[in-house]
Amino acid sequence: MTVEKNEASPIRAAKVFGSNVFNDAVMRERLPKSVYKSLKKAISGETPLALDVANVVANAMKDWAIEKNATHYCHWFQPMTGLTAEKHDPFISPTADGSTLLEFSGKQLIQGEPDASSFPSGGLRATFEARGYTAWDCTSPVFIKEDGNNVTLFIPSAFCSYTGCALDKKTPLLRSMDTLNKQSIRVLKALGNTTSSRVTSTLGPEQEYFLIDKKFYDKRLDLIVSGRTLFGAPSPRGQEMDDHYFGSLHERIASFMAELNTELWKLGVTATTQHNEVSPAQYEVAPVYGTVNVATDHNQLTMETLQKVALRQGLVCLLHEKPFAGVNGSGKHNNWSIVTDDGINLLDPGSTPHENMSFLVFLCATVKAVDKYAKLLRASVANTGNEHRLGANEAPPAIVSVFLGDQLTDIFEQLAIGTAKSSRESGELKLGISTLPPFHKDCTDRNRTSPFAFTGNRFEFRMPGSTQSCSGVNFTLNTVVAEILSEIADELEKAEDVKVAAQKILGKITTEHKRIVFNGDNYTKEWVEEAARRGLPNITSSVESLQCLAEKDFVEVFAKHGVLSNDELHARQEILLESYAMTLNIEAMATLDIAKRQILPVAVSYSSTLGTAAQAVKAAGVSADAQIALLKQTCDLINSLKNAIEVLEVATKKSQHENDVNKKAALYRDEVVPAMGDVRLYADELEKVVDASLWPLPTYAQMLFLK
Repeated sequence: MTVEKNEASPIRAAKVFGSNVFNDAVMRERLPKSVYKSLKKAISGETPLALDVANVVANAMKDWAIEKNATHYCHWFQPMTGLTAEKHDPFISPTADGSTLLEFSGKQLIQGEPDASSFPSGGLRATFEARGYTAWDCTSPVFIKEDGNNVTLFIPSAFCSYTGCALDKKTPLLRSMDTLNKQSIRVLKALGNTTSSRVTSTLGPEQEYFLIDKKFYDKRLDLIVSGRTLFGAPSPRGQEMDDHYFGSLHERIASFMAELNTELWKLGVTATTQHNEVSPAQYEVAPVYGTVNVATDHNQLTMETLQKVALRQGLVCLLHEKPFAGVNGSGKHNNWSIVTDDGINLLDPGSTPHENMSFLVFLCATVKAVDKYAKLLRASVANTGNEHRLGANEAPPAIVSVFLGDQLTDIFEQLAIGTAKSSRESGELKLGISTLPPFHKDCTDRNRTSPFAFTGNRFEFRMPGSTQSCSGVNFTLNTVVAEILSEIADELEKAEDVKVAAQKILGKITTEHKRIVFNGDNYTKEWVEEAARRGLPNITSSVESLQCLAEKDFVEVFAKHGVLSNDELHARQEILLESYAMTLNIEAMATLDIAKRQILPVAVSYSSTLGTAAQAVKAAGVSADAQIALLKQTCDLINSLKNAIEVLEVATKKSQHENDVNKKAALYRDEVVPAMGDVRLYADELEKVVDASLWPLPTYAQMLFLK
């Protein structure tokens, strides 16, 4: 049957999905019942994983992996680089008689020991102190990864220092899940829930990305070293026709997406939605929701797979938040919710949300958390790429606000003055076409400009950038919501009448935090002014945003819930500021290299050609006014570019020699970034006048439209 040849077909997909994952079905098949039950208890957090159980599990994993041609295993972790890391060890162990054994013990499964000296630590460890540990996160499935001819068993892991400090992005995420569970259960029990025993946050991260032909990428040093174009005059056509969004897929792109899906499905990543995004050459892939730590792992795999599959297809995947100026950048929409182990989505309003007390409490707790910790949430999405994106007409502004929609806003307002007594009905939508039946209409419209929007049974945090790990955003969100839930639980647990106490709590939250609710257009100048009147922070700079991490309230909330100690939080602040400065230094050095070694020589050569042409025309006794005017324009731009290059060189050297990380980051923001902008300004003007056959860089039109 021809369908068997297409790996993306439903029949083939059903066979492929999870084929490289040591998932629950594989565990049930390969593990003794008693071991399987013990492992499931460990996964659910009921009991620690015993070494004898781990030994049996490890042996089953080894046999399964070897059957799939794996030769090595690795603890796969997420250091503070924002990427993933892996150290591969073989299953083969030498014996005294010169032969080998295939071994993989429970101890090797549970714990690894990678060198920690070369990963960012923010001062938590000295460079010479090299020991670090990885610990198996048994709640995230082990999987097989195929890299060319290399096949390895990957073990999702947390990563810590010899002193027990978190050196990764997963450890605080797992800690935040624990505290959210603890505080949520307290609230649910106080409200009379006797069936739920565990609560977890779920995540569905939408991933936006660009695809360009590799032949163009190979000619752009800026894309190679920084992931974004540091030069480029606007294309004659951009996204103004609104024809790319949800447009028909180009065959080459469709083939890429088919292969991408197959590779992700093998890894158990539930990639579903795929489509053209707003900008030319921009696309999106979205998964089904999963437990937040598994979804975070899957998003890391998605980003890696996007880049790997693109290269196979002769393409390059650009994940940068703003690879092209003048067109939409890329985000990672963070769809977050809270669910119980018995299937209750605590952010699902149901048909009568005004009567759903659990929903109202968790909704209001989230709203209060977003208002109280808005600056902390803003800091969780701070990086150089997002500075280009946030606030433009493509992404939310830097002002954090909450969209609730008409129905929930009405309930919110009712709670502020007393008890909510009604919910607005959704109704049906009729299009006036006899062949089309009426269909269900949602209770509220969507707001695509809101940073933190309620979208039916979850909140969509739209500020995270496309390159960012989901971890930082979600351990922050988990922690601040847990903090508000702990405050609510404290009051409910000592109340004589829980219903009266809950109504009082809801009334107080809706009154004191209504300023954060905004259902209008977040892009308008009027909203910026209104937000200022409401006292909402508007932090456009990543440096300023990251410096907020040292504020007392933020230090205390992470420490109180055991998510990050004071030292761990300070270290992350330092790492992020260092990363900001280093990223801009790379961009500045690439800007200088391209401007001095590619653009200036071509411009000078072209000016020489113009000068020769002007002389020849003049010698022939014909007016050379046009040639002379073009020559003057070109020479003026060359001089301006040369001057701008010198200013950038001075600013970069000054920033490089600053040792204080806060001052260093501020120097790059205040002096290097504007200087880079001036170099680009004159270079892009030269692109508009220099002979196209001479220009050394592929143009925006070529990269965005040629596939």
